[in-house]
Amino acid sequence: MHKSVLLNEAIEGLNIKPDGTYIDATLGFAGHSGEILRELETEGFLFAFDQDENAVNYSNEKLKTIGNNYKIFHTNFKNMKDFIGTKVDGILFDLGVSSPQLDDAERGFSFHKDAPLDMRMDKRNPLSAYEVVNNYRLDELINILYVYGEEANAKSIGKAIVNNRPIKTTLELAEIIKNNVPESYRNKSNPCRKTFQAIRIEVNDELRILETSIKDAFDLLKSNGRLCIITFHSLEDRIVKEVFKELSSDNELAKKLPIVPDEMKAKGKLITKKAIIPSDNEIKENKRSRSAKLRIIEKI
Repeated sequence: MHKSVLLNEAIEGLNIKPDGTYIDATLGFAGHSGEILRELETEGFLFAFDQDENAVNYSNEKLKTIGNNYKIFHTNFKNMKDFIGTKVDGILFDLGVSSPQLDDAERGFSFHKDAPLDMRMDKRNPLSAYEVVNNYRLDELINILYVYGEEANAKSIGKAIVNNRPIKTTLELAEIIKNNVPESYRNKSNPCRKTFQAIRIEVNDELRILETSIKDAFDLLKSNGRLCIITFHSLEDRIVKEVFKELSSDNELAKKLPIVPDEMKAKGKLITKKAIIPSDNEIKENKRSRSAKLRIIEKI
């Protein structure tokens, strides 16, 4: 099983109290959750969320061997506030697709392995990659590739997808992408990465729910509680950075007032002025960690 990215840095960032209450918003295969649970004594408690049934089942078995002071919710972290009725000491998000999801060819996340076009993190989701690739209009496809994939060749890839429908598998899609980008682009890095990222973000509605979920999580924190977020691409990181900046700044109007009322003061303070990135050693051991960034904010 792959080691969680920025594991030590995230655990240290949470500043765990042995009797505290914590949330792992993205349980995955319990890399971070396992470490949090090990730090807790019997009075401490861990809540965890994941929309992936495989992750929930696997992690439940793993966490049982560490302690029983935890509860897992099989749902997206966007629903966190509906399930947690108490203030907590720390919350961790480890965003994006997990290594086991990428490694399980059948899930359709990987452009290296042949599988049906799926990419659903939650198998209950009615929208799959197949629907996006085969049923979206050309303008919708181009927009998704350009916005969610930051793909410079969005137009040529979008047109090629529409012209080659129906497309049923990941390798079929990968081949179409490779054949419709400039050779120089193919030689630089895998030309499929951005398109697959864009489709995955659309299928799982990853960015639309992020800003609200960060603010919801911050609301759930006790005073001095910490929120740690690991991102894997610039779109996620930009949202995290902007929300953290908003939470750690005084209201614009406050600057003009001689005495600033509490509700206009910054609600949090940045623990990381600059994002924490993986060490060279970690990147060497796990290439998927190379784009990871960790940002931490503390509630005042």
